[in-house]
Amino acid sequence: MTKILLVEDQEDISLSLSIRLKRRGYTVITAISGEEALAKTASENPDLILMDLHLPVMDGWEATRRLKADSNLKHIPVIALSADALSKDREKAIGAGCDEHEIKPIELPRLLAKIERHLQASLPH
Repeated sequence: MTKILLVEDQEDISLSLSIRLKRRGYTVITAISGEEALAKTASENPDLILMDLHLPVMDGWEATRRLKADSNLKHIPVIALSADALSKDREKAIGAGCDEHEIKPIELPRLLAKIERHLQASLPH
């Protein structure tokens, strides 16, 4: 079963998105901070990470930079989740190492398409 790490500090968003992803057959692990995201990525080995960028203590940009700097973890696709909709915000997320940028509020069909595209691309050929 495909495992997704959802890094989101707003409980209502985390719960709602977790339920919706689980209904589609994904196993969902959650984290509420960048530090917790790093620890759970190392211990749980998710297939994909949904990373909120505005997190307490260590933000999503820094957590992503650290993930992508780790040779054991850099292969995991990271989709940034952010209410920041400007093109410069997307560029900042991509610059930090995110593979994709999704704008909040989440449009589930669009997010699911991005998840599937990145999961397919990360499969061994």
